[in-house]
Amino acid sequence: MKIQDLLSRVDRAISDLMPAGALSLVTAIDPELAYPRNLIKVLLQLSPADGLLENPATRIQLLLMLKPKEANELASRLSGHKGEDVYDFLSRVSFKRKIEKTVLFDFFELGVPSEEVREQPPVSIKVIPGFGLFSHQARALRKVELFLNNEPHRALLHMPTGSGKTRTAMNVVANYLREREKGVVVWLAHSEELCEQAADEFTKSWNALGIRDVSLIRYWGAYDADLKNVDDGVVIAGLKKAYSKLRTDDHQIRSLSAKNPLVVMDEAHQAIAPTYQLIINQLMRPQSDARLLGLSATPGRTWNDPEADRELSEFFASQKVSLRIDGFDNPVAYLIERGYLADPKFIEIESSAKLALSPDEQRRIQESFELPESVLDRLAADEKRNLLIVHHAEQLLKRHRRVILFAASVQQSDLLAAVLSARGVWASSITSKSPNGRAESIAAFKDDEDRPKILCNFGVLTTGFDAPQTSAALIARPTLSLVLYSQMVGRAMRGTVAGGNATCEILTVVDTSLPGFKSVVEAFSNWEDVWKESDE
Repeated sequence: MKIQDLLSRVDRAISDLMPAGALSLVTAIDPELAYPRNLIKVLLQLSPADGLLENPATRIQLLLMLKPKEANELASRLSGHKGEDVYDFLSRVSFKRKIEKTVLFDFFELGVPSEEVREQPPVSIKVIPGFGLFSHQARALRKVELFLNNEPHRALLHMPTGSGKTRTAMNVVANYLREREKGVVVWLAHSEELCEQAADEFTKSWNALGIRDVSLIRYWGAYDADLKNVDDGVVIAGLKKAYSKLRTDDHQIRSLSAKNPLVVMDEAHQAIAPTYQLIINQLMRPQSDARLLGLSATPGRTWNDPEADRELSEFFASQKVSLRIDGFDNPVAYLIERGYLADPKFIEIESSAKLALSPDEQRRIQESFELPESVLDRLAADEKRNLLIVHHAEQLLKRHRRVILFAASVQQSDLLAAVLSARGVWASSITSKSPNGRAESIAAFKDDEDRPKILCNFGVLTTGFDAPQTSAALIARPTLSLVLYSQMVGRAMRGTVAGGNATCEILTVVDTSLPGFKSVVEAFSNWEDVWKESDE
């Protein structure tokens, strides 16, 4: 039996079942709605059939409307009816037990409504921030802002690769924009990869931390914009593009300086290069309220040129913020123990490649503290050295799913990838000469496929590259730059807390006539004598 059929028998019962005031309102709106057939629709809209049966008062009214035969049929399906008046019996049944409720709803051709279980929220819960910081990052943030908010408004943030340097800096940027009705931030980076990484990171940070709409302006490579119109937002600028614009139309850069911007220099060890220093000086007008924040994992230009490091220190007013952790001699040990960085195992592979340096090459090394391209090219072409590299690359791939190889030249990167591919290994080469297909190769390297893969590269994956599953690096590119070496090491040091690994392997090809570095801790601990720390 359907409830609609039962209701249609007794007109008066319909009005009795209507909620208080409903009948008079319906009649006032449209008298035709008071007709029984229309009232039934209104009633079932206000109180669905299952609701009428769940409510004890309306249920009894409905049961009393049953014909004797129907009442007896329902009673017969229920246990406990022993000859008493069937209507008294049905009125007395509570229908709270599941079996009784099932019989009642089946009788009226309805499904038993599922019981909605409403869990009471706990008294206390932990609310996760959308763009939060670990404790060591939050401490660094406070110290940076202490420097930036006081004369001379300059600071360098010194945090190891993988410890959240960019995320910490984006919190500085977000705070800067939130504290002003309008604000301009200029983020400077030397490569397109670093620029795109900064744009993505700012978008994520402002989505979580922002309080208004702001502009994000891409200003590198093929991207162009009228910087004179920027008055509230972030300009991500490639240094090459900014320098080119400064030479052809300096009004663009100067228009930004008039906004007293926060200038962020990624990979700040490059800040004192003459071309880049020119850009920063244009943005940081004398007696302005502009601020300068440098970012670096290793705040020095070399390991053996104290004068260059002192110049860098002075450029940032000797104000460095680095990680200081109670109970630890250096921040890297803390970050490894807590899982922010992988614990590295450093292995030296000695190469017996014969390398005779010309007088000109020796002079250039003494002047620049870097190996000339001609030296790198000769090392890269050495067959015995390349055989050694291929052998160790294949051994690494037996122990690791993702390996990055740093070659000494474009040609060597391409050659090693081709040889490894021919031997059945997934290998790809990424260099500045291979823009086509670069994104596809990087995406394939970063995917979840269980197959071991190696990415050979020269000059493009030292910064702005994030593949946390990478657990080994083979460094076949000799360098005298502590900065470059630590950047290469850092590509394999993402810890478990950040989606990486507990341990990693760093294999360095050591050419006996050239220096090398074995410890990222040693790399991070230089230059302390030319910087001063902030006090919280």
